[in-house]
Amino acid sequence: MLLCLLLTSYTLRAQPGASVQTTVGHFLSTLSPDEQTKATYAFSDTTRRKWTNLPVGMVPRPGIAYGALTDQSRMAFHRVLSSLLSSQGYLKVVSIMALDDILNTLYQQAFDAGKIDQRTLTMMQNLKWAHGNFYISIWGKPQEKAPWGLNFGGHHMALSITVNGGDVITSPMFYGTDPSEVKSAKYAGLRVLSKEEDYGFMLVNALTDKQRAKAVLPQAVPKDIITSPQANQRITSYYGLSAGDFSDDQRVILTMLLQEYMHNFEHQTAHRLYDKLLKTGFDKVYFAWVGSLENNKPHYYIINTPDFLIEYDNVGFQNDGNHIHAILREKGNDFGDDLLKRHYAEAKH
Repeated sequence: MLLCLLLTSYTLRAQPGASVQTTVGHFLSTLSPDEQTKATYAFSDTTRRKWTNLPVGMVPRPGIAYGALTDQSRMAFHRVLSSLLSSQGYLKVVSIMALDDILNTLYQQAFDAGKIDQRTLTMMQNLKWAHGNFYISIWGKPQEKAPWGLNFGGHHMALSITVNGGDVITSPMFYGTDPSEVKSAKYAGLRVLSKEEDYGFMLVNALTDKQRAKAVLPQAVPKDIITSPQANQRITSYYGLSAGDFSDDQRVILTMLLQEYMHNFEHQTAHRLYDKLLKTGFDKVYFAWVGSLENNKPHYYIINTPDFLIEYDNVGFQNDGNHIHAILREKGNDFGDDLLKRHYAEAKH
């Protein structure tokens, strides 16, 4: 009997789409009719595929604001996040939300200390940084037999989820922090994306001089990730050094870095991503670095494989390496493209 229960539990865990469908359905049930109208859209609406990392004061978002929810709905939405994300991913998302309030506090303190003028403070306030200015939108009806989606976004956050039956696609996922390290007030020292930065430095500094000559590119650090929505670019070339040329110890660090991105998602989704990467082999994983080999200075790295793209950029408006933009993309599967192709092909038979 116990074995049957364990097997049943494992089967349910192996279907992340079912868990997300349940938590999103419960979240919707906590909304009023007017709130449901704000939060829901047709799955075919092309707005589903539009994302940005800019503050809502610059680019409004579809959906309902987290700050407009009742406590009951907020609690239900946190259940949605925890059904999609691992504990590390969940804490990153809610910390990025909180960082907006910290950023507001830092600018207010700078104004009070006479370090910035009223014009600058007002300009920053008009960007509408706020923990509550992250928007939830649901595309289609959460159900087992047809695809549907969930987007959650605001300043430095664009979480794009596509679900079909038990399958969950999490591409693209953008996240960032400003500042990447808080340097004053009660949260001084807070680094929300510490491992994305630390493991990157560990890897590039673990390379030999000969390896670094290939991996470190002699060019200016990009001001943003190259595949940002504003740039509308795709990276097709493989730059840098193949992980097939890494030592065992270097490959361990690379694995730590890869998993820092992929393991932001719940267990089954994370392992689907990492297992897919392993099937192509480490010799097809390319790592390239641009910029400083020390922190607090502009730097950038890219990890490119046949199936995945990771970009990390840390420059900042003061060129001090204290403003992170990072993204994980599953190639060909942004917004579930590959998943949907298979779904519609199977539906014809």
